[in-house]
Amino acid sequence: MSSEVENRLLQLGIVLPGASSPAAKYANVVIVDGLMYVSGKGPAGRPRGKLGEHFTTADGYDLARSAGIEVLAVLREALGSLDRVRRVVKVQGFVNATPDYEEPHKVLDGFSDLMMDVFGDRGNHARSVLGAVSLRDQLPVIVDSIFQVEV
Repeated sequence: MSSEVENRLLQLGIVLPGASSPAAKYANVVIVDGLMYVSGKGPAGRPRGKLGEHFTTADGYDLARSAGIEVLAVLREALGSLDRVRRVVKVQGFVNATPDYEEPHKVLDGFSDLMMDVFGDRGNHARSVLGAVSLRDQLPVIVDSIFQVEV
């Protein structure tokens, strides 16, 4: 049987990696009443640095998209199929940036655009983004997300 979302990933040229493990003692995901809470994920390769100093906004967009691919890998591992995602509900992004950096919202567009590309209208979500003076391991971006899933 063919998966609608897996076919969409192929069309987009996206190959999901294996799901990353939590960075400390917590769960990758928790499902409560049809909502899946995904712990904060950063970009693949664990790059280090700040937006506005080490990375441009365009770099940040790509890094947030990479974090989105990490989230998709975690979802697929936990659910068995991305077709069980009914809706992307809420996204919160944290952007490691210099104090004068003014474009964290444009960085998080990399994650948001990926969700829309993969899930279509089901990928449209509520969102907030915060500039941060520091993130764990000096990651440039971390994304926290909530999905409505078929249980």
